[in-house]
Amino acid sequence: MSEGQKLKEIAVLFFKLGSIAFGGPAAHIAMMEDEVVRKRKWMTQEHFLDLMGATNLIPGPNSTEMTMHCGHERAGWKGLFVAGFCFIFPAVVITGIFAWLYKKYGQLPEVEPFIYGIKPAVIAIIIMAAYKLGKKAVKNTKLAILGIAAIVVCLLGVNEIIVLFGCGLIGLLIYLITNRNNTLNSFIPFLIFQGASETSISNIKILLTFLKIGAILYGSGYVLFAFLDAELVANGWLTRQELIDAVAVGQITPGPVLSTATFIGWQLNGISGALLATLGIFLPSFLFVLLLNPLIPKMRKSKIMRSILDAVNVAAVALIVVVCIQMSKDTLTDWRTILIAIISIATVFIFKKANSAYIVLGGALLGYLLNFF
Repeated sequence: MSEGQKLKEIAVLFFKLGSIAFGGPAAHIAMMEDEVVRKRKWMTQEHFLDLMGATNLIPGPNSTEMTMHCGHERAGWKGLFVAGFCFIFPAVVITGIFAWLYKKYGQLPEVEPFIYGIKPAVIAIIIMAAYKLGKKAVKNTKLAILGIAAIVVCLLGVNEIIVLFGCGLIGLLIYLITNRNNTLNSFIPFLIFQGASETSISNIKILLTFLKIGAILYGSGYVLFAFLDAELVANGWLTRQELIDAVAVGQITPGPVLSTATFIGWQLNGISGALLATLGIFLPSFLFVLLLNPLIPKMRKSKIMRSILDAVNVAAVALIVVVCIQMSKDTLTDWRTILIAIISIATVFIFKKANSAYIVLGGALLGYLLNFF
């Protein structure tokens, strides 16, 4: 297959995922695993796990960065940029429409009936991904215990970043204890970007503020809202109600939740503010992945880095399980959502080759129909 055909294939796939990927980073990654590992075989499940584990250790939106990794695996740096852009684009356009309506009418359209059935269907997709990735990640009893411990401490409220780095440290200690003659001779660079003063709202100010947030934001996209509150509400750029409405848009639109930046940028300075906020928050991810992707195979070849990566991979799967548990508590609130979840779970395990897009659409249809009962 020529480079042009590969890039077209990448563009079509990630545009599709960006248009239907509801449910947050865990759901996005589950859909990606289904598409690029099981259906298209662009990489092995082990390598997908390595990419996922390493991605959790750098700043930025995890699922968006995973799209970039997948694109890079298929067609190099060009594939990275095509995958990232096509995944982000649908969410940005949809969010831009919401932002324009909000600016014009001062409220959001009622969309809850349309997504009522999507959330329980997405839980099924996440469960299947956790099951498949978990089988590969849990290579021995030590890693199984580490994974269970990670789930428990996350459910007790320990920050996910502490859990990820903590598991990596434990993996390192296990290696050093079992291989006492070896020494640590490698390191992982981390980039911290600081910028943006606190004076006036201009396009350059919007760009620098969201560039800073994109470069230091760890964990899932939902951590973004705490950053936005500190950067924008506290400085009087945005009211808290506007931030709450922006959060709502991030929840109800497909694709990366960081497209919230598009909505906020529009409120601050129209379409130019929306474009610059979007550019600022996503640009660091493209650069981080471009730097990180070539290092991952080298990390896997190093025995000491392999031990750390194995531990981080188990922690990453544990986080997916925790997200699934938390989503279930929030979503499965009545017999309708429970029924949709059961049907969706049965579907993904019985029809293992079923496209995740059909699961999402089926959930939406069931949710709409069951609302009449």
